[in-house]
Amino acid sequence: MSVETDEQAQQASDEAWMRHALALAERGAAEGEVPVGAVLVRDGEIVGEGWNRPISAHDPSAHAEIQAIREAAQRLRNYRLVGTTLYVSLEPCTMCVGAIVHARIARVVFGAYEPKTGAVASVFSLLQAEQHNHRVDVSGGVLEADAADMLRNFFRSRRKKGAQAVVQKADSTAGESLRPGALRGELGE
Repeated sequence: MSVETDEQAQQASDEAWMRHALALAERGAAEGEVPVGAVLVRDGEIVGEGWNRPISAHDPSAHAEIQAIREAAQRLRNYRLVGTTLYVSLEPCTMCVGAIVHARIARVVFGAYEPKTGAVASVFSLLQAEQHNHRVDVSGGVLEADAADMLRNFFRSRRKKGAQAVVQKADSTAGESLRPGALRGELGE
């Protein structure tokens, strides 16, 4: 098999697993969570998967990546997830990168870049930090447009719903005196 064919096969595999991560992200969106999905794979088999659940689980650490890592560790009965690849629809944050390094995940493939808090390539490159005793291979931007569109549409919908709630609140309080900024929290500011 030629190198080009190997690369094409890897790209096709990455895209297929990313589609699975995007389907998981849609489950999160349906639950009102930020749509991020993650699937952890070893030898072509799913060992863990998850989607964002911090709101519904009342757990700030319930990111998609953490959910997938926890499930895989339980399934494999080992916190070291050697030889696995994590596919996630959004570039991981610093918390998730810490878990990825501690779990000894071999490779991370992500969809959309996260320009505000991305800890893999956008803001930080923590998976390649020399200080770590474990390095992780990284591939970013796989099905990036699909992942970014899903996030953009989710937040656009949330803003629209928030604006509608503010208008309804303003209509219901017409004539009442409101302090400046009283509705700010309802706008998500």
